[in-house]
Amino acid sequence: MDKVNDQHYIDLVLEGDTNAFAALVDRHKDFVFTLSLKMLQNREEAEEAAQDTFVKIYKSLNKFKGESKFSTWIYKITYNNCLDRLKKQKRNRPVVAINEYTEHEVKSLINVLDSIEENERQQMIKSCLDLLPAEESFLLTLYYFNENSLKEIAVIMGINENNVKIKLYRSRKKLTGILKTKLEPEIIDQYEKQGR
Repeated sequence: MDKVNDQHYIDLVLEGDTNAFAALVDRHKDFVFTLSLKMLQNREEAEEAAQDTFVKIYKSLNKFKGESKFSTWIYKITYNNCLDRLKKQKRNRPVVAINEYTEHEVKSLINVLDSIEENERQQMIKSCLDLLPAEESFLLTLYYFNENSLKEIAVIMGINENNVKIKLYRSRKKLTGILKTKLEPEIIDQYEKQGR
């Protein structure tokens, strides 16, 4: 249904009603900003990137063919815009080593997460995502928070679905490592409170 509504506003803009673009911006601005923030990890830069993204969307709106969802097209522009900004800034992001964890360790981490209040869990995951390199944080945000399919993510990131699966696997491993370091102090606190 959103695709139909988006297309309605797109048609209005293409017919010359520039005010209709405000509805598209309003509908997608929060997630464009969130994705920009995940990649750039700086609020001011993310705000500028989001504005720049919408300028690019407006200028190339006539190129949207409807082959994918409008939101997928927007997120691809957002992703490419942020990549361009990162290349210009030549930032070095901290690299988190991929540690090998057994299935049992991963499951025990998930069990600990399940014992934490939902609000705290979301905050913890989001803060851990911020510690990942920009592209991996972006990928996990698309997959878990926006619930994009592998196919949609492949279109957004300009890679094939198998590469998305590989990157998703590696990003989850890194996130697991970060979560483990954050959770260990909490586990110790729980044991101390229970008198163990």
